[in-house]
Amino acid sequence: MNNPYQAPTANVIDAQRAMAGEKLELKDLWLSLQGRIPRKAFWIYSFLLLVPCIAIVGLLYWISDTLGMIAMVLFYALAFWAGLALQVKRFHDRDKSGWWVLIGFVPVIGGLWLLIELGFLRGTEGANRFGGDATGMY
Repeated sequence: MNNPYQAPTANVIDAQRAMAGEKLELKDLWLSLQGRIPRKAFWIYSFLLLVPCIAIVGLLYWISDTLGMIAMVLFYALAFWAGLALQVKRFHDRDKSGWWVLIGFVPVIGGLWLLIELGFLRGTEGANRFGGDATGMY
């Protein structure tokens, strides 16, 4: 009988890609909650997500307040999901459940914890329960 509280195992396709050293596509990085990414990819794709989002919303807000507000709601909703996906993949690289992203809700210490855990600490070497080694992917 399967344990409903057991952490999910890695997607077979993601594990095969990681073993082959193949990079994930952008849609997989920003939309999927499966797989692993190393620190370098986390920083690069977080930056690539944040900067254009701010620039586009700022430009549209400069053109029209209403258009800017609509764009802000849409872009930030998409950016929220993409950021969540990146954080979950980093926790997977650290061999932890994606539910650890909820630690960000703890005042003061939660954000600091996320910054250190996801941005500065190395992932597990070799394959873990979430997929193959992510260091060779990027």
